[in-house]
Amino acid sequence: MSTVRFVLFALLIGAIATPDSVMAYQAVPTAKPEDAGLSSEGLAKIPARMQQFVDAHQTAGVVSLVAAKGRVVHLSAVGNADLDGQRAMTTDTVFAIASMTKPITAASVMILQDEGKLKLDDPVSKYIPVFASIKLKGGAAPSRPVTVRDCLRHTNGLVSDQRNTGTLQETAEALGRSELAFEPGSKWQYGPGLSVAGRVVEVVSGKPFDVFLAERIFKPLAMNETTFHPNDAQLKRLAKLYQPGKDGKGLQPGSHWLFDVNDATTPNPSGGLYSTATDLVQFYQMVLNDGELNGQRILSASAVKEMTSLQTEKLETGFTSGNGWGLGFCLIQEPQGATAALSKGSFGHGGAFGTQGWIDPSRRMIFVLLIARANFGNGDASELRSELQRLAVEAAR
Repeated sequence: MSTVRFVLFALLIGAIATPDSVMAYQAVPTAKPEDAGLSSEGLAKIPARMQQFVDAHQTAGVVSLVAAKGRVVHLSAVGNADLDGQRAMTTDTVFAIASMTKPITAASVMILQDEGKLKLDDPVSKYIPVFASIKLKGGAAPSRPVTVRDCLRHTNGLVSDQRNTGTLQETAEALGRSELAFEPGSKWQYGPGLSVAGRVVEVVSGKPFDVFLAERIFKPLAMNETTFHPNDAQLKRLAKLYQPGKDGKGLQPGSHWLFDVNDATTPNPSGGLYSTATDLVQFYQMVLNDGELNGQRILSASAVKEMTSLQTEKLETGFTSGNGWGLGFCLIQEPQGATAALSKGSFGHGGAFGTQGWIDPSRRMIFVLLIARANFGNGDASELRSELQRLAVEAAR
């Protein structure tokens, strides 16, 4: 081998061995259901049941995914992503995942805590000074500051529609000038706390929120489709939003500000991400693995434990009965109704358009439901969600 060829060969080998190489970023593998202790026949009932919801005009289309014991054992698509364009739903269809963004935001905060750069019980005012003078409704000062922890578990008292008003900095500072609906820590109320947490990430890391997520979560987990700004190719694969038609017949196009992405749209830590089923399972499997996936450690095991442990004590929380709240995740305390198939201690999050992502650590299973619908009621209590989970768990029996 000539000297030049040897040098080129050595450089090539060195490139392959670097931590940033493609080889380091692997997807959760697929497997036959039986290899993970599930029944192929049982899982085959899932797309058939999802098609029934499509036929009943409950949604235009569905992508469903089930993983077990670290492997994807079911992935299917039924119906359409675009009814007018007659574009079929496919397993790589892109969805607006709305509030399924929140656990990812919480993970970004925990990365910084792992590195000793912040503490969950720090006052938010340490990073966003305007919060130092925040008042309760009526003008009184709160008995204690709003903390980073309050922002991750919805005990902060902040109220908004969770829409960004300008940049993330401007959004967080506007919230800091608003009035709190209740004393921090005294009540659970779903709101824009994760947006404030996202701004804390920017301040502490010195990086724009979307850049931090891309570098610290999406790239190492091979989540190549997850973004706040879908490109042209991704927009062509986007599932369009639908709502009930007039007089309850059929479906008609819906609209929502989260679908209005343009050059002026700023990263929204409460609900702005777009993703796919195969991207989301990467994040969920990392959490299920106590913070690591395919040699990439994203979070410490202690950080994952804190995120998925009850943080709201005896406070009443939503969105279905029997729940509590961790950090960015909803926790199943007493399975019932839509959560009946899940084990106690399961955790996850839904999105405004009916999307759902849940992890059952006792069974080592992950359930992802992606749809795009509006005005159909509480997505966390939907029959689509409960049926996917029921059929998947029954296949495991």
